[in-house]
Amino acid sequence: MSLLRTVLTFVLPGRRTLNARSQRMAVFSELRYPTTRLAKVLSSLLAIILFAFVSIALISGFLLYQILRTAHPTATVDLTVMMGHPTTMSFPLADGTTRDGWFFPGRRGAPTVVLCHGYLSQRGDVMTLVTALQDSQFNVFLFDFSGHGTSPGITTLGYRERQELKSAVQTLSARDDVDPQHFGLWGVDLGGYVALEEASSDPRISALIVDDAYSDPREMVQIAVNQSGLAVLPYVGRFCDWGFRLLNYQFRNEAPVTSRLAYTKGIPKLFFQSDSRPVLANQVLQLFILSPEPKQLIRTRTGYSEMTDEDRKNYENIVVSFFLTNISPTSNR
Repeated sequence: MSLLRTVLTFVLPGRRTLNARSQRMAVFSELRYPTTRLAKVLSSLLAIILFAFVSIALISGFLLYQILRTAHPTATVDLTVMMGHPTTMSFPLADGTTRDGWFFPGRRGAPTVVLCHGYLSQRGDVMTLVTALQDSQFNVFLFDFSGHGTSPGITTLGYRERQELKSAVQTLSARDDVDPQHFGLWGVDLGGYVALEEASSDPRISALIVDDAYSDPREMVQIAVNQSGLAVLPYVGRFCDWGFRLLNYQFRNEAPVTSRLAYTKGIPKLFFQSDSRPVLANQVLQLFILSPEPKQLIRTRTGYSEMTDEDRKNYENIVVSFFLTNISPTSNR
């Protein structure tokens, strides 16, 4: 009897295991080659779900590619025919390459205002602001962020671009014709985020203007997804976020700029929010609320790129007046 129990103890569990394994194989076989009506329905439903999942993933991937791979012209610009006597200034990047920017000279030894263009824009789009600042004797510098204008690559919506701005400021500070300790920054959306990042880490930034900025590049991805109209499809926004985070995995531990706004204490800050971009206007309002003094908030009807000539002139007068008040080229420091 004891021998029989031993045999049953070892044999029966094995049988149960074999039966369970056989049942699972039978289920998989039935789903793959359905013979019953229920199995056919389940098999078709799984195929539809798989097809939908793959389709949405492909759509999201293509959309993210469109968001990050911005179109940019390849035409060259002849600086010798431009007003303001600009020169080309190169500065190194972290990957060992160099980036070219335009330096517009003002009063010798005066502060430099660096203009940071926005997403889907380029340095050539802010030339009227360059003229207004240069006429007030400021040195002015501008360049194209990655994936914009004449700069190659794809945009990271701020992660890599903030290092580009930091390198530009460092190179500018080594010149003997500028004030190496006082810089002003102006930026729109992408440029606004980058300017905030630089101001929170560089004591040489003495005045700051941001227009329709955001606090995290991932937020700009979602704004672009919503503007595309494809956000109505389930999980498109989430897939784009996953893809963007994967592409920028090296920046995975980067917190939103709101966590570093305290470091801008004492830096005069001017925030613009436009009614035509309500999502970004809300972002700017939160940035303004969380920023330490001194600070100002101005509301406009449209974004800078959409302004009429008259509105843009008034806007640029405000910008110039702000910088004149806080980093005047003629003040003794």
